[in-house]
Amino acid sequence: MYSQAYIDYLVHFHGDRDYFECHELLEEHWKKDERGHRNIIWVGLIQIAVSLYHHRRQNFAGAKRTMQKALAILMKEEENITQLGLNYPSLLKLLRKQLALIDTYQPYKSINLPIEDPALLRACKQRSTDKQLVWLSASNLQNDAIVHRHSTRDRSDVIAERQANLLAKQNNR
Repeated sequence: MYSQAYIDYLVHFHGDRDYFECHELLEEHWKKDERGHRNIIWVGLIQIAVSLYHHRRQNFAGAKRTMQKALAILMKEEENITQLGLNYPSLLKLLRKQLALIDTYQPYKSINLPIEDPALLRACKQRSTDKQLVWLSASNLQNDAIVHRHSTRDRSDVIAERQANLLAKQNNR
């Protein structure tokens, strides 16, 4: 019923709090659909993770900007959010509260998405156990490999893809 990418997103979101990995998982899932047929709900969920990544690193401007974008998308996606096993009113309330904390420069604290579907919750807990992650653990702010992941990752594939896209655009002119 739920994609493995979505379950893994939730596992990382609530387990090791690796928001960068959350972004990677859902972006890859989102890009599997053809341009023009991609579901915007995935972008909204990606932006929640990106906002929390920025907030944890005290990049309040980036956190605010991406949380505002997430809210703008998700406020229009009640049916999709519900189909993804989340409680729509609780999610919006949580994100607005998070935005208020960011807006007043409050320190980062881990949040939990309001998973409403018991089957989804069971699947996430089982996957978390399989990955040896503790479900609903707080973010380890001392783990630089997760907190500062963007600065330590291998970007060679991203750079190669951008170069290929640039060459394709130049050849189409």
